[in-house]
Amino acid sequence: MITYSELVQHIRSITIGPHDPRLDHLLGEISSDENTAGRGMLTVLVVHKAGDMEPGRGFYKLARSLGRDTSDLKKCWVDELHRVHKEQAAQSSNV
Repeated sequence: MITYSELVQHIRSITIGPHDPRLDHLLGEISSDENTAGRGMLTVLVVHKAGDMEPGRGFYKLARSLGRDTSDLKKCWVDELHRVHKEQAAQSSNV
């Protein structure tokens, strides 16, 4: 897991903040591409620094558009975490 503010510190090609709309777009592209490749929504790992410690609203909006059940946001998040972890573990064992 990584917070939005931690993530932007690792982005070197552009200057971007944790609340920058461009970050939403970037994370959306990553999740869409990873989902299309069958690896789940990778950006499920990017979360708020305080409060609920979950992804932001944009994650759930994209999840809904990708066909995920968002009627229970916590369940959606946990299910996607499991999907991504399972896929990453499978990829690691294939290396």
